[in-house]
Amino acid sequence: MQSEETSLPGVLHILPKVFGDARGFFVETYQFDRYAKAGVALPFVQDNLSRSRHGVLRGLHLQNPNAQGKLVSVVDGTVLDVAVDVRVGSPHFGAHVAVELDATRMNQLWVPPGFAHGFVVLSEFATFSYKCTDRYAPEHEVGVAWDDPAIGIDWRVAAPSLSEKDLKLPKLADIPHDKLVRYEAP
Repeated sequence: MQSEETSLPGVLHILPKVFGDARGFFVETYQFDRYAKAGVALPFVQDNLSRSRHGVLRGLHLQNPNAQGKLVSVVDGTVLDVAVDVRVGSPHFGAHVAVELDATRMNQLWVPPGFAHGFVVLSEFATFSYKCTDRYAPEHEVGVAWDDPAIGIDWRVAAPSLSEKDLKLPKLADIPHDKLVRYEAP
């Protein structure tokens, strides 16, 4: 397993070793000791799986309280995965990182608690996997508009398909700071 720090401290791009031959492949998608050594040491309490067609954009989502760290990957297809630092007081507040995740490389992104997260499907279909450090708590959901010009994400899809809920999300500047996670310096 190889782990790379992204331009946002704490957000990690993880490349597991994929062992393959004519019969197929094997990949270890999570092992506590190895991931803890790389910087992913929180316990996971919930796993989620979603399947979406090309152009579907899900996000940008977070929770506060019950902030979730997410270890995300693609089981089938390709997505552009995005993490946005929305921690109040962070020196990187409003900055984002975008990483293409695909089922061939089986690469992953670690999105720490306090970051907004979203993805858009680039392939015909994609099956997306999330390991979460806290349970889903709909009463604590917070979301940021996918097209917030202050964040400036290039989603690489001209006309993404969004849920009614995601279409109504506010810009980051319009979210009261008490709804967001506070930055704690390391």
